[in-house]
Amino acid sequence: FRIMAGKVKWVTDIEKSVLINNFEKRGWIQVAENEDWNFYWMSVQTIRNVFSVETGYRLSDDQIVNHFPNHYELTRKDLMVKNIKRYRKELEKEGSPLAEKDENGKYIYLDFVPVTFMLPADYNLFVEEFRKNPSSTWIMKPCGKAQGKGIFLINKLSQIKKWSRDSKTSSFVSQSTKEAYVISLYINNPLLIGGKKFDLRLYVLVSTYRPLRCYMYKLGFCRFCTVKYTPSTSELDNMFVHLTNVAIQKHGDDYNHIHGGKWTVSNLRLYLESTRGKEVTNKLFDEIHWIIVQSLKAVAPVMNNDKHCFECYGYDIIIDDKLKPWLIEVNASPSLTSSTANDRILKYNLINDTLNIAVPNGEIPDCKWNKSPPKEVLGNYEVLYDEEMAQSDGTDRDLRGRPGQSTGIKGGRARDSGKPVLTTWK
Repeated sequence: FRIMAGKVKWVTDIEKSVLINNFEKRGWIQVAENEDWNFYWMSVQTIRNVFSVETGYRLSDDQIVNHFPNHYELTRKDLMVKNIKRYRKELEKEGSPLAEKDENGKYIYLDFVPVTFMLPADYNLFVEEFRKNPSSTWIMKPCGKAQGKGIFLINKLSQIKKWSRDSKTSSFVSQSTKEAYVISLYINNPLLIGGKKFDLRLYVLVSTYRPLRCYMYKLGFCRFCTVKYTPSTSELDNMFVHLTNVAIQKHGDDYNHIHGGKWTVSNLRLYLESTRGKEVTNKLFDEIHWIIVQSLKAVAPVMNNDKHCFECYGYDIIIDDKLKPWLIEVNASPSLTSSTANDRILKYNLINDTLNIAVPNGEIPDCKWNKSPPKEVLGNYEVLYDEEMAQSDGTDRDLRGRPGQSTGIKGGRARDSGKPVLTTWK
């Protein structure tokens, strides 16, 4: 929206009072009726219009926006996977140890997204993979939708053919005739707590892609299903068992409106430290942070790094029962509405801390500043990766080399019979 004379045009899914309080605190709601203000909080559709060649609109130095023009390179499910695959191949060509594979041809370090194909384009490749393990379960998601819309699970090829027919498409030849989907191998051994499946929603702020500078928000949360998990094929259609999206779970009979089926990340840490041990828990979170940095590095070369832009992403991570984290998807507009009191506090602080980094001290925005705010304004954010700092320390080569070596922040190298293991990022 644009703020003019105190009147606000709101994007959907944003809590008005939270944003108004944050803007007023900075003196960002103008009093004079003939003045435009210079901070924009835009929907992804509006961003496309602003940066469109047809509109001819150009942002001035004191105007900043909350998305990168082609953010979808990371936030569209199909493009995220495509960019990560390209990144792996580039590292392979460079001979980077990071792209090392095992005897089965599987990436040792870069295996952090489930096996995924695009439909209808990769249908034949998917069939080939499916036939290697006919008892596997796969999850289908429309590329451009959110909140669990259009998602379903399959474990037979006939179900794909039925979906194709239902979508009024007789073949998989033409991409243009139907909406693109991704189909991914379903993580059927998720870590369960209280018998229920959950995932992590983590917030990551990127202030610039070249050089890459990103921040991790410490106050993420876990989203739990309302129904106990079972891999039974009879429950494949029960989304209350399989999908953690609040937009779906809130319609379940067992949904709790007080806690919203959520745990804080700090609660998860405490639980894992008490059941699995501190060292194992630290390693898990190190791996999660490493995955996030690698996904950002994968899209950095293709991202339109406009100086007027910053972005707060919502990362969805699933942990399996071997404590291996998997990147499921990245959201361009993570929900800022609150379903519980704790949610409201978290999201108020998230917006506040994000704005403090994007525009330190509540000053008039200036897209020419170096986007490296002082530590005291970070709030609940902490620097996850700073490419400039990493290069000046000579550590970026190590990060691209192999996990477990220095990460570009502080990190050190741990030794375990010559095998690299991840060490603490902080």
